[in-house]
Amino acid sequence: MTLHTTLVAVTDRIRGRSAASRSAYLSRLEQARSKGPLRQALGCTNLAHGFAAAPAGDKIMLRESRRPNLAIVTSYNDMLSAHQPFERFPELIKRAARAAGATAQVAGGVPAMCDGVTQGEPGMELSLFSRDVIALATAVSLSHNMFDAALCLGVCDKIVPGLLIGALQFGHLPTIFVPGGPMPSGLSNDEKARVRQRYAKGEVGRDALLESEEKSYHAAGTCTFYGTANSNQMLMEVMGLHLPGAAFVNPNTPLRDALTAAAAQRAVEISAQGGEYTPVGHVVDERTIVNAIVGLLATGGSTNHTIHLVAIARAAGIMINWDDFRDLSDVVPLIARVYPNGRADVNHFHAVGGMGYVIGELLDAGLLHGDTVTVAGAGGLQRYRQQPGLEDGRLAWRDVPRVSGDASVLAPVSAPFSADGGLKLLVGNLGRAVIKTSAVKPEHRVVTAPALVFDTQEAVMAAFDRGELERDFVAIVRLQGPRANGMPELHKLTPILGVLQDQGFHVALVTDGRMSGASGKVPAAIHVTPECLAGGPLARVRDGDLVVLDGERGLLEVRVDAAEWQARQPAVADLSESRHGMGRELFAAFRANARGAEEGAVTFNAAEPQGFVPATHAAPVHDHFVFAKESTV
Repeated sequence: MTLHTTLVAVTDRIRGRSAASRSAYLSRLEQARSKGPLRQALGCTNLAHGFAAAPAGDKIMLRESRRPNLAIVTSYNDMLSAHQPFERFPELIKRAARAAGATAQVAGGVPAMCDGVTQGEPGMELSLFSRDVIALATAVSLSHNMFDAALCLGVCDKIVPGLLIGALQFGHLPTIFVPGGPMPSGLSNDEKARVRQRYAKGEVGRDALLESEEKSYHAAGTCTFYGTANSNQMLMEVMGLHLPGAAFVNPNTPLRDALTAAAAQRAVEISAQGGEYTPVGHVVDERTIVNAIVGLLATGGSTNHTIHLVAIARAAGIMINWDDFRDLSDVVPLIARVYPNGRADVNHFHAVGGMGYVIGELLDAGLLHGDTVTVAGAGGLQRYRQQPGLEDGRLAWRDVPRVSGDASVLAPVSAPFSADGGLKLLVGNLGRAVIKTSAVKPEHRVVTAPALVFDTQEAVMAAFDRGELERDFVAIVRLQGPRANGMPELHKLTPILGVLQDQGFHVALVTDGRMSGASGKVPAAIHVTPECLAGGPLARVRDGDLVVLDGERGLLEVRVDAAEWQARQPAVADLSESRHGMGRELFAAFRANARGAEEGAVTFNAAEPQGFVPATHAAPVHDHFVFAKESTV
């Protein structure tokens, strides 16, 4: 199939924009390569420390350094349902490695936050920056120089991007991502949303809300809606970093265990000693990043990846921006409807064709690069048209049927749910922002209404409780960017804005913060950049200003007399509450160094060549914002 001209043009544009930084990255990758196991260069004392606690059989192989040693970087904890299954994975991996004549060691652990637990709480202000903490922890885990390949165990929102950013700094190591899988389906997502709205209106109490939530989130595994965690799994598949079809197999099942063992065996095969050397820095290239954007658009994935994919790409020396998302969205159709973009959950999505169907349709339409390097080996992305299963107890892959198993969940490219990818770039005198339109009905995609300005989501909720929001308005929730308070998600606003929309009011949200990856039916211009604390114009908006959010034409503007607009001073705000408590003191350096949302909100510049200054680099923090000085303790 001939590639779509826009796919080719965007890929070429990214390749040209990234020429210097990608070249520098690949040069560093080659410098790090070694013809044999890296631990051979370690001194005897160093090496002895590295396998002192290993079982006797493993110790012999580690001492001789002839067979691969796999690093396990795990994000296990038993509070997160999605990460609890990883408790069993290291032993499964070690057994599989030994069966393949290799060894495996837990190289380190990374933290794993649950945005579901921290939504609306102070801990949410650490969430985005936890991605970079995870990247750093991954680097520390791999820095012992004992390993020939890596297996990254991660699922949720910031964990997979952080693991990949960290792994890409060891781009010479082959790396496979190993998911845990979604929990079995519980209470329907529609019913969960209905109870949340009834609670917001005061029609049911906390006991009814908690009962509903418990029925929704009820077992080990990932939440079953298509938010950031499950978008991560889609990305790892379309980027060729999973084994084919591994994303959405339930945990603690024979098939999941077989896939985990197979990942270990495959890591041995793609190590330098295994004969199919496939370093992760070669897997992730410009084509892979474009495929990731296409996958996100075609499935209506999380808006958080308009930040995370930028950061991941930069870690491999590849420079993308929201223009690339916009141009691809114009030609990539929406072919999946998974909650909140539809009624099905990810288990249903997987059962009726899942990623194998999506990838096959996009390949046939020339909307994916099929010749990318993947951890599955020969065949490129064509291998990912398959789903795994067990035949007589053995793992096998079968082609996914070319016809959707449920036309309400998966559609062909020839008859999509929408002609575009449901993600729009908004541009205007308020800056640049993104909006996810795939879950917003067409009649709600354009809102022109007076502004109501708030500095926190709690202030919006308080106004709702006082009955002050029963009218047409655009909620401007400012000072929520990376430099201000770590760019928390404002997911608690979804139910109350949904209530107001259902009552017939024209409502929208505009913020320099984030919404949940499950952001739904209310139009929301999010990630507004530059953020207020970096001189963004959102800080000049006042109550009553007429704001236009046009998700069809890609417009975000305030209609104020030009002379008055220029004369306005940015609003003054006290941000001291976001500087202390719940560990926020420790993240002062992250806030101070964070780049803008369109630059991935990165707090370090691992892959940029010396002297590289992006055009959209955030302006210095302006002193007209009043806040407590950062702690230096």
